[in-house]
Amino acid sequence: MMPLNKRLDLIEPKILGESFRTGRGTANEVNFWIFDYEAEDEMVVRSHVDALIDRINSLYDDVRIVKYDLYDLMLDVLREKNYLEKVIAMEESKGSDAIINPIKKTLRLTLDGDLIIGKITKELVPERDVIFLTGIGKAWPVIRSHTILNNLHSRVDKNALVMFFPGDYTNELRLFGEITDDNYYRAFKLIER
Repeated sequence: MMPLNKRLDLIEPKILGESFRTGRGTANEVNFWIFDYEAEDEMVVRSHVDALIDRINSLYDDVRIVKYDLYDLMLDVLREKNYLEKVIAMEESKGSDAIINPIKKTLRLTLDGDLIIGKITKELVPERDVIFLTGIGKAWPVIRSHTILNNLHSRVDKNALVMFFPGDYTNELRLFGEITDDNYYRAFKLIER
């Protein structure tokens, strides 16, 4: 198994290749990639991703990394809808399980007009922007990674996407190495372990 720091160092040369940003697979697969890692390495991965984004976005004009933290997007939508304080009060009085479905409905997850998908796709520049999805573990169980990938599949076809996933990815997503999210066969592994 390759050490995490070596895997992290291999991300930059991989995503800077023009064929990475514009390519599709031989069977016309979407250009979606998953970088999986152990959940306990979350802070190391976050720090590296932020430094990588700063470096690439300051040094290159032909590529821009656009990061979307799913948890932050969820909070943004709740604030915009003036629902965040209500959700906090509901969680305090009824518990965490009671807020999952109301938040999902507010976000319109999996429906036409899905607000998370809308925020991600709003201002993308085709073939230049590389989408980094983070905050996967923080947003669970409200936002599930396979749901986001499936819904982006039809909306993002000219941008590469990398999901930073705290868990294991083979042909299924196993969040934290324990929770099976769903089978997802369309993404490629960014850097093998």
